[in-house]
Amino acid sequence: MSTVNGDNGALLKRLDELQAKVEKLDAESEVRKLHHKYGYYLDKCLYKEALALFADHPDTYVQFMNGRFKTKAGVKRLYIDRFSASFVKGRNGPVHGFLLDHLQAQDIVDYYPGTGNDPAKAKGRFRALMSAGTHESMGAENLPRGLRQWWEGGLYENEYIKEDGVWKIFRLRYYPFWYDPTVPCLSEKLANIVLWHRRHGVYDKGWQYTPPDFVPPFTRTIGDGDPLGPDEFVENDERLWPDTRVVPFHYAHPVTGEQVDEADLRAPTLGTDPKDAKPARVIGDTF
Repeated sequence: MSTVNGDNGALLKRLDELQAKVEKLDAESEVRKLHHKYGYYLDKCLYKEALALFADHPDTYVQFMNGRFKTKAGVKRLYIDRFSASFVKGRNGPVHGFLLDHLQAQDIVDYYPGTGNDPAKAKGRFRALMSAGTHESMGAENLPRGLRQWWEGGLYENEYIKEDGVWKIFRLRYYPFWYDPTVPCLSEKLANIVLWHRRHGVYDKGWQYTPPDFVPPFTRTIGDGDPLGPDEFVENDERLWPDTRVVPFHYAHPVTGEQVDEADLRAPTLGTDPKDAKPARVIGDTF
């Protein structure tokens, strides 16, 4: 029969294990809620609230398309100076007739406990599905890009840190993969206005005929003279559909414990050797 001291030692060990498990589950739940709340703020163009979710850390950034907006000042430039000004003319909040719903789904969140001065961190992968558009009651003549509506799909591979006891977004990487612009059921006159302002979609044939780069990548950084541009370009040569390269997984395979081979993250032309294809996407600055 075990001694009392032996029982106490086993009990304390078990309590430590349970405490670590509860800490992990709690952290992953909080990060998951943080990201979903971010999505709800984006739905209604509440960009000030979205901005406040980001860490004040000097290495904070948002990666959007082929650009990286660094520090919280760069995040503000993207969300307030660019998105808010473009979508709602600088307002913080919705405007009548503008739809911008962001569904956040298929979330996988992993917690990394802090050590010493190193804060607790987490990584999260989420899928985004957006439905967006401008109602005809807004009037095409009042909209810089005319009446439009579109579907959009993409992935996030994000990092989060606990700053002053609060979970915040540290590095947000959004990879928009595809857009499906569609013509609303309007009068012929209004439909022509939509088509005039939305040249990058092939409406009568479907998204399989969407021209490459119909949403063009950034071509200038803020240092190159674009006041709303990113601070730097990313190294992955980011492109939309038909580019189907894999966004690297922050987690290992749950059974084998291995990462996916680099060649298998590429997207070669059907029947060709992957080594001849565009290099795989990389995330080189993760913790």
